[in-house]
Amino acid sequence: MPGWADRGGRQRRAFVVGGALLTVAAVMLLAAWRSTGFLSDLLLNLGSSVVLAAISYVIFDPLFEEARRARVQEHLSFDQRAFVTRLHRSGRRVRILDTWTILLERTHRDETLGAVRAALANGAQVQLLLLDPDCTAAQQRSEELERQRVDVPRQIRTNLRHLAAFQSTLDPALRHRLQVRLYDASPSIQLYQWDGRALISFFPIGKLSFNVPQLEVDMDSPWGGFVHARFEELWEHEQATVNLERYWSVTVTLRHDGSDVVEVPVPYVTVDGQHYVDCGSFRVTGPLTVRAVLPPRAPGAAPAVFGLAEPADTDRTPAATVKRHFDQKYGRGDEQRAIRRLVPPPGGPRTPVPRSSAAGDAHGR
Repeated sequence: MPGWADRGGRQRRAFVVGGALLTVAAVMLLAAWRSTGFLSDLLLNLGSSVVLAAISYVIFDPLFEEARRARVQEHLSFDQRAFVTRLHRSGRRVRILDTWTILLERTHRDETLGAVRAALANGAQVQLLLLDPDCTAAQQRSEELERQRVDVPRQIRTNLRHLAAFQSTLDPALRHRLQVRLYDASPSIQLYQWDGRALISFFPIGKLSFNVPQLEVDMDSPWGGFVHARFEELWEHEQATVNLERYWSVTVTLRHDGSDVVEVPVPYVTVDGQHYVDCGSFRVTGPLTVRAVLPPRAPGAAPAVFGLAEPADTDRTPAATVKRHFDQKYGRGDEQRAIRRLVPPPGGPRTPVPRSSAAGDAHGR
C-alpha cells in the first residue's frame, strides 16, 4: 500500500528526533561531569530528563500515530469546496471512485480542474474511476434515483466529456499522470482520496451519495485498506474496466474494393446493441466498408468487416435517438456529423479477420 512509505518516513522521523535528544542529553551529562557544584547537579538532572524524554518519544510516538490513524471523523455531507482545497495541495496521490462526480458540474468545474492541474504539477498521480455509462448498473442506479430525476448515464457522459477536453489541454509531461477509467460493476463504495487521507461513503437507495454522512479516514487504517483494495480490484480488472481512450473513440480501417485504405479514429456510440460511428472526418462514397473491433472495449477481440448504413426513423432505434446519444457523449453536434450504423457488409457477413492480418490494432494499444 502507498501508506507504507509514509509509515516508514514517520518511523525515521521518530528515530531522528530521539537521536537528537540523546545527543543533547549526552552533551549535558558530559558537561555535568566536568562541572562542580550547583551547575553540575543542574546539568545532571536536565540530562537525565532529556534521556527519559528521548526514550519515551521513540516508544510512544508510534503508538500515538497508530491511534490517530484508527480515528474516524464523520462529516454530515460531502464538502466540495474543502475537497478541492485539499486536492490543490496534494502532491502524491489523488483517487476518485464514484458513479459520476459533482466536482465536474458547472458550479465547481473550473475550480476542480484547476486543482487537478495543480496536483499534477506537484507530482501527484491522479486516478479517476467512474461507472461505465453504457452498463446495466448505470441504468439501475438511475432507477434507484428516479424520485431525484437523475439520469445517471447522462451525468457520467457529461463528466467524461469534460475530462477528455481537459486531458487534451495538458502538457505531455502532466498528461500521463492523469488516468481515467470506467468500471462495469455494481457501485458499492464512494472514495475521494487526497494523499494519505480520504472521504468514503456508500450508495443509499433513493439518495445521492453526496448528501449522506462521509467518513474521513487515514489510508493506513483498516478502513483505508479496505477501500484501497476495492479500488485496486476494479482498476486492474481487465474484463470490467476500460480507459477513457477506448471509451472515447474506435479506430476503424477504411476499405475499398476489398483493400485497406487508411486507419482513422472515429467517435462511436452503442445503442440497443447496435454500433454507430460518426463518419464526419471522412467522405463516404461508393461501396466503402470498414474493419474494426466492436465493441471496442472487448479485450482480445478480433476485428471484423462492416458495411455502413445511414440510420432511419423506421429503424428499431430511431435516428433521433442515436443522435441524442452522440450529443450526450460528445456535446451538441453540427452539420459535419455523419452518423452511420455498422451492418453486415454487402454480400453477407464476413468472418473476423485474424489479428495478424489486420492493418493495425483497432484499440490503438
